Amino acid sequence: MCLRVIVAPVGAAGQGGCEILRAVTLVDVLLYLVIAAVAGGIGRAIAGGTRGGCLVSIVLGFIGAMLGSWIARKAKLPELFVIQLGDGPAFPFLWAVIGAALFVAVVVLLSGGRRE
Repeated sequence: MCLRVIVAPVGAAGQGGCEILRAVTLVDVLLYLVIAAVAGGIGRAIAGGTRGGCLVSIVLGFIGAMLGSWIARKAKLPELFVIQLGDGPAFPFLWAVIGAALFVAVVVLLSGGRRE
């Protein structure tokens, strides 16, 4: 089974044309979900977030990857530990952990502290 990541080219939204960037297998997707769950779980452990289960860790891993990569680009820092499966997209594991920890810390601060 193969999933296709399809993106419309810039300016072609109304023309109906799409371009296939890469094929991602179901195994790749599942492995990326596991990697995101581990990154999110480590980020939650660092920042002290305790609520939620595996799905929360997966979401935090992906949010952390976006936030951490954005911070790294703005600070002109290198990608130190990137996981890439085949020709699929790269997953910035270290920045995902850091981004998830920062995101959880902000959520805990805004929600009035840690609740058990």
